[in-house]
Amino acid sequence: MNELTKYAGQYRDELLESAIPFWLNNSKDSVNGGYFTCLNRKGEVYDTDKFMWLQGREVWLFSMLYNKVEKKQEWLDMALHGAKFMEKFGRDNQGNWYFSLTDDGKPLVQPYNIFSDCFAAMAFSELYKATGEENHKQIALNTFNNILARQNNPKGLYNKAYSGTRPLKSFSLPMILCNLSLIMEDILGKEHVNNAIQPLVNEVMEVFYDKESGLIHENVTPEGGFSNSFEGRVLNPGHSNEAMWFMMDLAVRNNDKALINKAIEILVRTTEYGWDKKHGGIFYFLDIKGHPTQQLEWDQKLWWVHVETLISMAKGYCLTGNEACKNWFETLHEYTWSHFKDPEYPEWFGYLNREGSPLLELKGGKWKGCFHVPRGLFEIWKILE
Repeated sequence: MNELTKYAGQYRDELLESAIPFWLNNSKDSVNGGYFTCLNRKGEVYDTDKFMWLQGREVWLFSMLYNKVEKKQEWLDMALHGAKFMEKFGRDNQGNWYFSLTDDGKPLVQPYNIFSDCFAAMAFSELYKATGEENHKQIALNTFNNILARQNNPKGLYNKAYSGTRPLKSFSLPMILCNLSLIMEDILGKEHVNNAIQPLVNEVMEVFYDKESGLIHENVTPEGGFSNSFEGRVLNPGHSNEAMWFMMDLAVRNNDKALINKAIEILVRTTEYGWDKKHGGIFYFLDIKGHPTQQLEWDQKLWWVHVETLISMAKGYCLTGNEACKNWFETLHEYTWSHFKDPEYPEWFGYLNREGSPLLELKGGKWKGCFHVPRGLFEIWKILE
């Protein structure tokens, strides 16, 4: 028996009895459609702007629960509620998804961020699995094709970097495309995913991976080289650890044991490197040469970093029985539940200071929505079960 099975019920109950009711009860905008994500500790709305990537994430989450947990009409209705708002207001004339809108759907911030598109594609493909509606499928496909067309210059005319002086490419897009391709396999087709996966895995596991340190760089030169600059030296342990469970999922799909083992090796190495030996928890940003980081929030402890690492450790242990994954899971479980879980109100804190106390008591905002906590609770429950 899997030694971590004893935790499965804890994650399931937290998902179904705390996290999901929190978003169902508090985030729905019944007047204008879509969701509020700026929710305080008790779930009250403190700002009404709507961020498209968080709208997409919530549509995906409720569609996924409907598809994978239970055919609850309430969940499907919640997903459709957000999708309708997105479809009506979310895109510019070229089909690019805005970054943010007012509560009644007027554009606020231009579509500079391709992650709005990634989560829109994710949302509508998952919703299509639930509804079978051709329109949902078409939006997902159009958005996905638009992402591929923009992938070499995702910010387009909104890119503030001066062209050609120090070109760098970022880890986040190939990483998310790995996960997105798998989620969309039903509508993209097996052949497309087969063709897309290998170059993406190669980017994540070879191009951004530094053999010398055993760590993944957040930014590299177009040829995959090291850039001795703020951007080139930065490490984001949470990003790397999240990507490793995407790699494991692809490895399971392709029956690639070597890829599973390499992902676990990187995961354990990154967690050891990123762990705060004084106060516990994983640092947000680090400099690979030990220099001061550009990010002043480098030593904060963030919810998603810990949740994503827990998913990866659970997956690594269940696939291979790796003892380091088991030990790290238990260490992280203890830290996460004792620091991020709010003892008085539902959902989790997102931002802790280095010592582990809540820095902000919000439950949702511009960057935290209905995604990492519920997705993590779902994934870990299912892995351990």
